[in-house]
Amino acid sequence: MAFIPVRDLSAAQSFYGGPLGLRVAEEGPYAVVLDAGGTMLRLTQVDDLQPQPFTIAGWRVLDMGKSIDTLSARGVAFIRYEGMDQDAKGIWSTPGGDQVAWFKDLDGNTLYLTCFAG
Repeated sequence: MAFIPVRDLSAAQSFYGGPLGLRVAEEGPYAVVLDAGGTMLRLTQVDDLQPQPFTIAGWRVLDMGKSIDTLSARGVAFIRYEGMDQDAKGIWSTPGGDQVAWFKDLDGNTLYLTCFAG
């Protein structure tokens, strides 16, 4: 199980269930549980949330370009970091060939996609 803090459960449920396409498994007054590819992802209400400057959650994808195109078409904006050698879609390739791209949720939490080279 993974936890992601959010300020507004309804808005977060719309983002994670809409553009990200995660199925809602359970709804409650303080949390929404989603199915993230077999992992329970719990969106937890945190009224005084201060998003951290680092990545808090991510997903493995099999085709980075296709995944970015799909999410971009659904309104997800990918982050470009100054000083990082990212391609036109915002993909950074590690020295080993893995691909990584970052985006934020509605609360400013940094999330990412990764496509492993091997």
